[in-house]
Amino acid sequence: MSKPSMSGRLARAAAALTAATALGLAAAPSAQAADGPAAPTGGELAAARGATQDPAVLDQLGHFFARGGVPPTQSLGISAADEAKAAHAAAPRLTGDTVPVYTLDADFVAGRPGARVAAVEFTATKAIAADGQTASVWTAERNGSWRVVNIASGGDETDYAARAAADGGTAFREPQINAWYELKDGRVLPLEDSARRSVGAHGTTVAAYQQLVHQRYGDKLPGSAYDASGKAGGFRADAAPAPDRTTPAVAAGSVLGLTALAGTAIGLRRRKARVKY
Repeated sequence: MSKPSMSGRLARAAAALTAATALGLAAAPSAQAADGPAAPTGGELAAARGATQDPAVLDQLGHFFARGGVPPTQSLGISAADEAKAAHAAAPRLTGDTVPVYTLDADFVAGRPGARVAAVEFTATKAIAADGQTASVWTAERNGSWRVVNIASGGDETDYAARAAADGGTAFREPQINAWYELKDGRVLPLEDSARRSVGAHGTTVAAYQQLVHQRYGDKLPGSAYDASGKAGGFRADAAPAPDRTTPAVAAGSVLGLTALAGTAIGLRRRKARVKY
């Protein structure tokens, strides 16, 4: 079976965005639904996809796969030439749709009228190596153009988006606890273990979820006294998962290295890493 064309992928992505808009990303129940932040258009998704196809990005992906996530500052025990050969052999390719990644919105946490559960934080495209390794290439709009801002191991962003879409819902994440949910028919449903611990195996209503996240972060939002005090643990869209949700050593939210690529600093990170641009 032939692979769908780029226009076909973008059409499906645009349809998914339309469905997400129709869901309203579930406005807080105490207020009327608002338009909220605009989801990426088909043109923006095309631009985001184009950024991931830059030869320099694909080359960096090859090195990312060749190193198995080991930071450039750490030795692999092989020469640069051998690493370059391994990077070439990795033969990274992009697969599937470029999808918007929705993140819990501070306005929803605060309970502001018309606030939606989540907002678009970035887009993600899945990459796969010849040996089966996978990575997620993140793109975001910066100063009027779409740029690659991160490469992370695994494919959570695209995998959860696909699972939720197949069920007629929209995936979003609560990064503070590294949880992924599906938003569907006014309910917040768990997509993985962290989310199940958060809302239970059968999920909860949007109203109950708003109360839950308000309890967790309501006094720690940007501009709060807690935030102004500079204490750790406040509400941040780029929050790392709690320490007991990380794995030892380099995977525990550490940056694997920064490489100048196409005019953008790209942090090569393992899954569960803190994301800060």
